[in-house]
Amino acid sequence: MQRIVLASGNRGKLAEFGALLADSGFEVIAQSSLGIGDVEETGLSFVENALLKARHAAQVAGLPALADDSGLCVPTLGGAPGLHSARYAGGHGDSAANNARLLRELESVPAAGRGAFFICVLVLLRHAADPAPLIAEGRWHGRILDAPRGTQGFGYDPLFLPHGQSLSAAELDPALKNRLSHRGQALARLHARLGSEA
Repeated sequence: MQRIVLASGNRGKLAEFGALLADSGFEVIAQSSLGIGDVEETGLSFVENALLKARHAAQVAGLPALADDSGLCVPTLGGAPGLHSARYAGGHGDSAANNARLLRELESVPAAGRGAFFICVLVLLRHAADPAPLIAEGRWHGRILDAPRGTQGFGYDPLFLPHGQSLSAAELDPALKNRLSHRGQALARLHARLGSEA
């Protein structure tokens, strides 16, 4: 089983990746368990930030690294929260404040203008200087609800109603959410890429 470092300190993401990668053949090690801190996300896109995170983790750990950069994009708000999803309300990772700000921004917007999508970009580096990283993207489309619903998931999940579902992302069974989500889609594409290179 190949060891791989997961370049994230986000507990919600770590739990999702643990479930998604359970049968992958990888032994996934969280960067925090190796004493690796987060790198500054100075990229101007999800791809750039995922690359920064993966290179940092691979360099410090001396192992292959998997990183994701993800967020929620609301076209009516010009794509916000976008790259700033985790710190939309100022503090990093304050989900309640981020959700409250998103609801305020959309207060007068009718349902038809509340379309949104989660995006996840995954980057897998075989080593820190890998010149040809594997990159996969997933998008999960839906709309923003008027009020939070559900207690599962994390981040904006209580406000996100996926297309074709009657339950918010925070009300979905975790296994179903992992199959449908942006992260699940990106990981399925990454698996396919790995399979084609084997």
